[in-house]
Amino acid sequence: MSTDRLNKENSHNLLSNNQHRSLPIQKKMESKMQCSVSQTWGPKMPQGLDLEISHHPMTMRRVVNLIIAMERLKDGGSESMLSTGFRDESLLNIMMDSIVEEHIVFERTSSPPDQFSRTGVYPCNISDSQKKNLILVQNSMELHAVMLQGGSDNRKVLLNMSTYVHPSPTIKAKPVALCIKDTDLYLSCHQEGGEPTLHLERVEDKSSLRIITKESELLRFLFYKQDSGVNISTLMSARFPDWYISTSEYDNRPVMMCQESAQRYQTFNIQRQS
Repeated sequence: MSTDRLNKENSHNLLSNNQHRSLPIQKKMESKMQCSVSQTWGPKMPQGLDLEISHHPMTMRRVVNLIIAMERLKDGGSESMLSTGFRDESLLNIMMDSIVEEHIVFERTSSPPDQFSRTGVYPCNISDSQKKNLILVQNSMELHAVMLQGGSDNRKVLLNMSTYVHPSPTIKAKPVALCIKDTDLYLSCHQEGGEPTLHLERVEDKSSLRIITKESELLRFLFYKQDSGVNISTLMSARFPDWYISTSEYDNRPVMMCQESAQRYQTFNIQRQS
């Protein structure tokens, strides 16, 4: 027999012997592990119940679930578990009640911007509920509500209405800014003489009103447009809640701010112009 063949046969016999020897060792280790588990949990298990771990718990959460389940089985008492009314479903309920749920909490690093962002501008015609139109009185820099006669429509002013996105989408009213068309004059509301008043302010840089924060002084240019019907709306100051743009019951009187309880007209017909 050649030397190479002899070496191969010896190697094969050696490998076969090692495999046969490893089987008793593996069985001995498994028996030792089962014995160790039985000794560990045996005193805690109710009489008549045995514990068998099918695989090693790979995470700490599974270990905790296992420990809690064993404690519940121990606290449940052996009598109830060995009674005829105790079924597999009862044991499953105990195990399910022991599961530790994992909750993932996402912490917001920053809050959404508390600001109004302009989305568009369009011209519109505004008249009050009595069909009085708005005209500009140059010497006093005021808007008056006037019942115009035929042929005098050229006196009324159109307003450019800028629309904004509200930082709180749940608010139904739409933030708007109002500018007299073909001018730099914006309607604004700020306090004067102890109460909010309506003014016309010149804004040369209109881009400064593109974004307005709630803490900014520019908030005086914003009004909440609340629709109550087709083209029927109220205009409430964003800076001073419950104060509305209004007109008098008399003709050719200034447009002013008032509270909701005041005896003034506070609804307007706002029609978008093409």
